[in-house]
Amino acid sequence: MLLVLNGPNLNRLGLREPGVYGTQTLEDLERLCEGWGAELGVTVTCRQSNYEGQLLEWIQDADEHGFTGIVLNPGALTHYSYALRDAIAGQPLPVVEVHISNVDAREEFRHKSVTAAVCKGKISGLGFLGYRLAMEALTEGGA
Repeated sequence: MLLVLNGPNLNRLGLREPGVYGTQTLEDLERLCEGWGAELGVTVTCRQSNYEGQLLEWIQDADEHGFTGIVLNPGALTHYSYALRDAIAGQPLPVVEVHISNVDAREEFRHKSVTAAVCKGKISGLGFLGYRLAMEALTEGGA
């Protein structure tokens, strides 16, 4: 069972900067993730929050709720949330960090991830496909 978490502003997919993030919505992404999960033989639960504390609680409780891995797009929290970093480090599940856009080709402040070092991997710049690849890594033992 995989948990797919999306952080701040990802509820605005399809509306926010379509030149960067595309025109598909969060609902489109969640449907894709659920379908990919079915193909991989794993149940997928998708959640999104604009609130750091909510994301922390979901990460902290994931193991207790039977999840086996987490796909995480922390949004802007990637670059400054040491609380999110510590939540990832403090729980036993593998986490793969995902970004829709190529954060390294964007503004300088997006080049640093405080969360990536405690994740099993990081995928950036492949659009929604990055979520699929993260799910494959988590279900096939690559992460």
